[in-house]
Amino acid sequence: MPVTGALRAVESFLLRAGQQTARRNAWAAVVADRQRARDRREAEHEMAALVRAGHGPELTPGAGS
Repeated sequence: MPVTGALRAVESFLLRAGQQTARRNAWAAVVADRQRARDRREAEHEMAALVRAGHGPELTPGAGS
């Protein structure tokens, strides 16, 4: 992507190596957090579908005790 390359060039010109690394690490953390949130939402939706279909655990107090 040409824009990405231009942004990287400006970044390398304006920021020191340590700042570049910190920024990339921060972005990687944001991306990982977003992926975990997507995975969590998907798991919650699947669990809710199983419970609605009667294939999940009972969600009443004392169930399974």
